[in-house]
Amino acid sequence: MDSKSRSIWWVRSGVVAALVLIVGWWVWQKTSVETLPHGFASGNGRIEAVEVDVATTAGGRIDSIAVQEGQFVHQGELLATMDTRALLAQRREAESALARIQADRETAEHQVSQRESEQRAAVAVVAQQAAAVVATRKRLARTESLVQKHMVAQQTLDDDRAQYQAAQAALAAAQAQVAAANAAIATARSQVISVQASREAAQATIDRIQAAIDDSQLKAPCDGRIQYRVAEPGEVLPAGGRVLNLVNLGDVYMTFFLPTAEAGRVAIGANARIVLDAAPEYVFPATISYVASVAQFTPKTVETPEERVKLMFRIKARIPPALLKKYIRNVKTGLPGMAYVQLDPKAVWPTWLTIRLP
Repeated sequence: MDSKSRSIWWVRSGVVAALVLIVGWWVWQKTSVETLPHGFASGNGRIEAVEVDVATTAGGRIDSIAVQEGQFVHQGELLATMDTRALLAQRREAESALARIQADRETAEHQVSQRESEQRAAVAVVAQQAAAVVATRKRLARTESLVQKHMVAQQTLDDDRAQYQAAQAALAAAQAQVAAANAAIATARSQVISVQASREAAQATIDRIQAAIDDSQLKAPCDGRIQYRVAEPGEVLPAGGRVLNLVNLGDVYMTFFLPTAEAGRVAIGANARIVLDAAPEYVFPATISYVASVAQFTPKTVETPEERVKLMFRIKARIPPALLKKYIRNVKTGLPGMAYVQLDPKAVWPTWLTIRLP
């Protein structure tokens, strides 16, 4: 064999050896990955997330939409605005009514002050008339004594008696004036209370209209990605009309299915791992958050053990919120992959399912 033939032989031998090594590595990978140790189960699934409909609280026309499909949004970010011209007009009307009521309240409070002043004046008159009654009564007593001694004319006695009776009448009139002033004060105070109630009702109307205006600013309830624009600017929607569909990227999980024997051993809170087809080099941690109580694939009859084996139960493996928050902009729903769940808490995870994050 010449040198050229030997070179060709060595090249071919090297290629064959490399192919053998590659095939051997591939077979080792397939057998090691697909063969789970005792105490684990796996199933095909896909990434899903909770969907949130951004809808109107009251009927109206859409004024503008600030986001596009596929756009990532933060909690509290403005997504769309409803037409608020009618609400703004109602608020101005309610504010004008409140201003009038405030003026009425000030007038009513002045009335209370005036009636209290009148009451104080009436009380002073009562004191004055009471003093006059005392004075005329003493004078009448002295006159009666002098008349008995024939030292004063009868006419003087009659005059003093008339003055005493007049003083008593004046006192009664003054006391009646005090009672009237007290009644006027009570009426004025009730008017203040009535105006205050009207003021609170007007303020409540303004608050209600302002709440409706605030609700016209449709904001993101959570961090997420816009999935659909259900409506467009200019459309008129009823109360509860959907404007946008938002995927809540803070609540992401993989849904997969397991047969009866394995699903019955899955515990809520059990550890799980997720491997996506799009990124097989990464292994994501998860926790079992849901196991269906009713089988999803149910044969016509389940009397025999052979038929019961065919029952498949839906299971959710939820990704930790802290991990989602870290990679939230990279999260995409609909990605297929594999979910692995730990059936036996004492089972040790295989090395190829060790958590590996980007």
